[in-house]
Amino acid sequence: MKTAFRRVPWLSLGAMALLLGAAALLQMRIDAQASDVAAQKDELLLSSPSAIQKLSLGNEGLLADIYWTRTVQFYGSHLIAHASNYDLLWPLLDVTTTLDPKLIVAYRFGAIFLSEPEAGANRTDLAVKLVKRGIAANPENWHLDSDLAFLYYWRLKDYPDAAATYREASQKPGAPLGLKLMAARVSAMGGSVETSRMIWTEIYDSSKDQTVRNKAAQELELLKVQDDEQRLDAVAAEYQHRFGRLPANAEELRAAGLLRDVPTDPEGYPYVFGSDGKFALDPQSPIEIPVLPPSAEAAPASKYK
Repeated sequence: MKTAFRRVPWLSLGAMALLLGAAALLQMRIDAQASDVAAQKDELLLSSPSAIQKLSLGNEGLLADIYWTRTVQFYGSHLIAHASNYDLLWPLLDVTTTLDPKLIVAYRFGAIFLSEPEAGANRTDLAVKLVKRGIAANPENWHLDSDLAFLYYWRLKDYPDAAATYREASQKPGAPLGLKLMAARVSAMGGSVETSRMIWTEIYDSSKDQTVRNKAAQELELLKVQDDEQRLDAVAAEYQHRFGRLPANAEELRAAGLLRDVPTDPEGYPYVFGSDGKFALDPQSPIEIPVLPPSAEAAPASKYK
């Protein structure tokens, strides 16, 4: 009896363990099936933002907040898991901004989530689409125009559109002068020197802030340096075409009748001629060439903060 009695608890515990294991497996299958059903429901709902809007029964703002929270959770969980599939990101943002077109944070941070190549969807095209939607719904918000210009500049390397969008942003109510400065800087980098010179001249003439005027004067100096170097490089190329070699210095260009005198930069320092056949600023010149891109002062993500 003692032996039988001792075996009963062990048999009971073993059976319980098996039952618990089976129950756990069953629950996992139920959860998986429920997750699949939920995902199917999400897919059906997310495919029609307008349908969700109709079902909201006047609670669009509240529902938009819920979907925005889901968007952040979705992005965060995928980021932590180093996942590569962000396919639901755009549908979630589509629903969120359809429900509440005034939810500025969804456009601004949503553009980050969509455009990030490593830690995001790598879909700058959708980020541009999202921000343009935000601008259409919030035409007075200069932040969104600035974000769009940033996407053109940083992600697409589309400098003309970036400069144009920065200028548009600078004309919105409350926009900081820095946007106009950025437009000029991008124009210069994109090769539109005349546009950049026009903007910097306007800033210099219209601003009463001496710091801003000093900055504008500095940028106008840099534009002149750029013009001078391009002109001098063309003269050196002409010398090479005539004599079959690069000039040794600027004096040879003057002796050949290609220059009237030794050129100097806006601060009065003569340009130096390098062995590569290019003119550059004298190392002693106080003029400093800034490192572009201009938005390097802040990382891409921090641009939206």
